[in-house]
Amino acid sequence: MEEPNMRNVQTFIVIVGLLFSLTASAENKQNSKVMNKIEPLPRDLEIQLALSALPPHLRDNATVYILNPDKGFEVARKGTNGFHAFVARTGDDTFRGAWPLTEYRDDILYPVSFDKAGAKAQMRVFFDAAKMQGKGTPPGELKRIIKDRYTTGYYKAPKRAGISYMLSPILRTYFNPEESDSAVTMNYPHVMYYAPNVSNEDIGGGKLGGMYPFVIMPGPHGYFIQPIDLTERAAINKEYEEMLARLCKIKDVWCLPKKEGQY
Repeated sequence: MEEPNMRNVQTFIVIVGLLFSLTASAENKQNSKVMNKIEPLPRDLEIQLALSALPPHLRDNATVYILNPDKGFEVARKGTNGFHAFVARTGDDTFRGAWPLTEYRDDILYPVSFDKAGAKAQMRVFFDAAKMQGKGTPPGELKRIIKDRYTTGYYKAPKRAGISYMLSPILRTYFNPEESDSAVTMNYPHVMYYAPNVSNEDIGGGKLGGMYPFVIMPGPHGYFIQPIDLTERAAINKEYEEMLARLCKIKDVWCLPKKEGQY
């Protein structure tokens, strides 16, 4: 009788081990889906995309960053003119709205630049988010932390008027982050001016896609958005044809809409 009992015990151990292995594998796949590490862009492409946020006369002497998915943003080139450029893969609009952040997207492209004032204030959100994401902070927890920091005043408004250029020919981010996590790819070069505590009504602002300035994120971290006109936009698109083609080959959602002015 002892031999069959021993075999039963061994069979039981094997079955338990197999079930544990399958459960662990499923959990790892789920965690991988939620955390999904961002695949880095080719270094030269990321630098070019970051610099495309700036006007030509500021590119050569700007500080440029690249994203290390495990650590956050790192300096690729130290500049001297006080402007900073990078490509966020989790933008600050991720933390707007009440919708739950259940996983990190791998398709966000957010080329943006800041002057000295913005680098000390607005830019911190992007860098903190990238660092915490790289360390493995769950997406829901990250959103809660960043929203709490906004609420408590941890993130300060810029100390002076200033500018953030977003002149890149491509931007993929949330279309209406106050309402949902729906993302869209846009050809929408624009300039942002810091506008603490100014509302869209205060300036009689327009809306996204129009020709008039409007306000986003009303409050201490608000911005005026000034679109670039269609002639300048066409010139930017022409300048970056090769870069846009490379991005389109990497991901279908990074291909610009076919119709001019379609978002």
